[in-house]
This record gives sequence, C-alpha cells and structure tokens, in this order.
Amino acid sequence: MEKENKERLVKIIASAVLLTAAVVVSKVANLKMWQELLIFLVPYLIVGGETLMEAAEKLIHGELLDEDFLMSIATLGALCIGFLPGAESQFPEAVFVMLFFQVGELFEDMAEDKSRESITKLMDIRPDTANVERDGEVITVSPTEIAVGETIIVRPGEKVPLDGEVIEGSSSLDTVALTGESVPRGISVGESLLSGCVNLTGVIKAKVTKPFGESTASKILELVENASESKSKSESFITRFAKVYTPIVVAAALLLAFLPPLFSGDFAGTFSKWLYRALTFLIVSCPCALVISIPLAFFGGIGGAARKGILVKGSNYLETLAKLGTVVFDKTGTLTEGVFEVTAVHPEIIDPKELLHLAAHVERYSTHPVAVSLRNAYPDEADGCSVEDVEEVAGEGVKAKVNGKVVCVGNSKMMESAGADWKECEKKGTIVHVCLDGVYVGHIVVSDRIKRDAAEALSALRREGVEKTVMLTGDKEDVAAEVAAEVGVDEYRAGLLPADKVTEIERLLADKQAGKGLAFVGDGINDAPVLARADVGIAMGALGSDAAIEAADVVLMDDKPSKLAMGMKVARKTLGIARQNTFFSIFVKLLVLLLAVAGLASMWMAVLADVGVMVLAVLNSTRALRA
Repeated sequence: MEKENKERLVKIIASAVLLTAAVVVSKVANLKMWQELLIFLVPYLIVGGETLMEAAEKLIHGELLDEDFLMSIATLGALCIGFLPGAESQFPEAVFVMLFFQVGELFEDMAEDKSRESITKLMDIRPDTANVERDGEVITVSPTEIAVGETIIVRPGEKVPLDGEVIEGSSSLDTVALTGESVPRGISVGESLLSGCVNLTGVIKAKVTKPFGESTASKILELVENASESKSKSESFITRFAKVYTPIVVAAALLLAFLPPLFSGDFAGTFSKWLYRALTFLIVSCPCALVISIPLAFFGGIGGAARKGILVKGSNYLETLAKLGTVVFDKTGTLTEGVFEVTAVHPEIIDPKELLHLAAHVERYSTHPVAVSLRNAYPDEADGCSVEDVEEVAGEGVKAKVNGKVVCVGNSKMMESAGADWKECEKKGTIVHVCLDGVYVGHIVVSDRIKRDAAEALSALRREGVEKTVMLTGDKEDVAAEVAAEVGVDEYRAGLLPADKVTEIERLLADKQAGKGLAFVGDGINDAPVLARADVGIAMGALGSDAAIEAADVVLMDDKPSKLAMGMKVARKTLGIARQNTFFSIFVKLLVLLLAVAGLASMWMAVLADVGVMVLAVLNSTRALRA
C-alpha cells in the first residue's frame, strides 16, 4: 500500500506541474479549442487514468453508481462542455477536480494505513522465531514448526511465542499487549505461560501446551482482524444509504441538465449553463466522505479499545457498548476474586492459632477451595504433628486423628453427628466448625474476596449513563446480599441455576428502556447461554481462556471490572466521531448542492465540498485510535 501511495503522489505532483504549464500555455498561445483539450488531457490522464479505468471496469460489471463513476462523468463532461454553443471551456477545472479527488484518495489511504499500522504495532505480539530444545541443543525455528509437548526457551527481552507451562526458571512478564496493563506479572514453575507476553528478567523453560494456530496471541489477532466483518448499524445504514442515494442524485443531475432548458424556450442557448450546474451537482453529491470515514472511525475505535486490553469482536458491539442502559454481573470471578480466604477466626476454648492449626491439618489432603484457604491461613504445615485416619464425610466435612485426638472440621451437620454443641455466626460466608473429641472448639469464616475496583467500577458505569446494575449468582441469599451491598448494585438475585439466569436476563431485556442495550458480564465459561442472550456478552478476566474468547462479544483481557466503563468511554467517543462526520458531511453537501442548483457554486467549490470534506472526515476518524 505504501508503494501505491508513493506512485499516486508522483502522479499528483506530475499532473499539478503539467496543469500549471497547460494553463500558462493556454493563456499566452492562441490555441484552438481542440488543441487546448490535447494539452490539458495530458495531466488529466496522468492523474485520472486509473479512476477512468476503474469506472469503466465497474460499468462493465453493472456497478456504475459510485464515486469513480461520478467523478469520471463530471470531469469528462467538463472537458467536453466547451464545445457546446455559447459555452466556455472548463479544461483547467476538469483537471483540477480529478487532481484534488486523487489528493483526497491519497489522504484516505494514508489515514487507513496509519490506523492499520497502529493496530499492527499494537498487536505485534507473535514473534517470527522461537528457541526450541531438541536433542540436547537449542535451535531457532519458526513457531509454526514447534509441536505440543516440546520445550521452548524464552530469554529476557523476547516475546513468548507459544502457550505453555513453565518447567524451569522464574521471571516477570510484560502483559501490556494482552491486558493494556503496564504492571509486570510474576511467573514461576508450574504456572501457565501465555504467548504475546514479553519476558523481562529471567530465562524461562516451558513445555508447549497449544500449537501456534491455537495460541492466545493467534486467537487475539484473529479476533481483531475479523472485527471489521460485523458492521454497526451506522455502517450498515451508510452502505444502504449510498446505494439508494447515488442513483437519486444521478437522476436529479440529469433532470437539472435537461428540464430547465426544455422549459426555457431556448434549449440550445441555455443547455450548456444547466449542464455545468448538473456536473457541479454530481461532484458535490459523491458520498465518499460518509462511505469511507464512518467505517474508518469504528475501525479506529476497535484498535483504540484493543490498546486498553478490551477486545471488541465487531463495530456493532462497539455501538451497543456506547448505549448500555443495564449491566448484569455474575458474582464469582467477576465482582469477587473467585478465591476463598479466611476472613474471621472465632475460637471457643483454644487460641485462634490452634484452631487454624487443627483445621488446616485435617484438610491437608483436600483440593476443595475452602480447604485450600484454611491451609493458606496456617502455612506451618510441617510442624511434626501426626495426621491419621483422614475420612471425608459427603455433605458434612472431614474428620481425622491429629496427634491421636479426633478432630472434625465441617458444617453444622458434622458437629451434630459428633455430638458437639455448635454456635451460630453473625458473619457472612462459609462457616467451618471445628470440634475436638466431641467438644466444640470454635469456627472459622471463609469467604470470597471482593475485587478492589468492583465498587468503583459500578460508580464509573453510572457516570457513563448506565441506569441499572444487577448481580446474578447461584450463591446463598446472605452472601449475595452482603456482596451486593458492598459493591453497590441496584438489584441482585441469589440461588440461581444457569437456566434461572437466562430467565432473569429475559425479564430484564423485556423491561429495559427502548434504544438502550443490556450487557452481561461473566467469566465466559460457565455463563455461555447468558452471554449469548444479552445484547452484548462480556467475558471478564479472560486472559488465556479460550472459552471466554469464543463465547463473548467483548473480551476484557485482565481481571478488572473497571475496564467496562473504559470500554464504554471508547465506544461513545467512537460513535461521537462517526456522528460528527455524518452531520458535517451532510450539512456541507446540502449547502453546496443548493448553491450548485442556483448557479452560485463553481466546480472549484464543488470539489472542495466533496474531497475537502472527505479529507477532514477521514482525519477526524483517526482520532478514534487515541480514544
């Protein structure tokens, strides 16, 4: 594309020089009309030859009503109008119109190249080479040649070429290309390594878990590249509008050229005047400013959002984001961390540390999230205690012998089975009761941690115009009520099964305000039916989650709900730019069209109204990249 732009620029400069020379020659030399035509045809064909060929090619295929066709007819008409009785030659105007049209096309291509280049640099997350360990040697190959199960080496400063699991070394990763966050993320043995990150410090060895085509980086690039296929309502309207609008203005130009002379009583004497007005009318009526700048604005908006770690699958979803009236959140993993931790320890006859010590030892072999949280709260597991006869009781908890004493850790049912007189707790969360040889010794409260930016995220959404926020969860009523109050949602529903969530979404969709959208924000894995039913499904914290990328319309690559308000800001700014282009283009064109009909607009003014407006609209569209 850069080569084509250079060639076009050379043609524009050559044509401009030859046009100037032709004007000088026509002024100083006493040339006949056909001789003037010949000297002006040289710069005209240099700069407009490609446009004429494209118009002819489309004419053959029946696609005649576009800007190339309109410009060709208008400029060829201007070249020929001087041969009509009583008409003045318009050779310089014809060449200038085509020349300035090509300047506009050049600006358009340059702006689009700039947008694509910005997104390409932003998404330049797949390296061309990778270091793989084979037969005891490290060799450099293309990432496409590396199979699942092989070992790759990523040195400091290198991009991670493939998804894998770290088997040796530790480091810090720059994830800005994936999440938009500049804070490095630590990684060590056993953790997942995602392609597209940049290794900052140590050397890492990783076992490849996905082929190149299925890696995180490849999926993200594919998503961004295909985003332009889903058009917004604005883009679809402009496309339909152009198909109807262009034939109408061509018909109007023909009527303008022939009807007034027919009714004037002097057809031969007035035809050239009205033909000139009709040709001016045609030039002004080109819809290129709208047809080009609106899609470019949305393309830039998608790129601007991607820079913030917000992947939008199409401009139609970007448009919906800008008009959200209701946002529905899943609870676990969306408003909360989805990671359980001990939030309170209430001992009865022993000290708090001893209570944690007993619970952690009994839960030593369990993989349940609550058990993990208990072990994390008492990390001194290797303290010499003997743990024997571990038995898990379904629906109740776990019991074991710790240093010869029977310890039961579980819910109230387990305490009743053990004959322990357990106590209620006013705290919200999962209550883990503990008894020692049938004697109740206290309880521990385990709860999910609310995300630090959850409350601020809800406030930010209201500032962006969201009227209703709702939380849907399968958790218990008391837990849901506490989380809802802390983060500040307007409504919540607890104890829901996946099918119940779809029913709630249906109800909210029926109640929402006309012209407003409804978004569902979830993890993109367990909530696929709800994500699909909402106007826009948003996957939260989807870094490395294939299921989330597949299920959602918008993917927030990190784990911050506050990114949603940022996405709305980008979408609204993009939509605002598209509207500015629409109103400005239509206003200027209508004004100059009226002047053309009245005979007050020259071709010079017409080309400024058409190409000038297009250039300004295209340049305005590039601002969406910085949204």
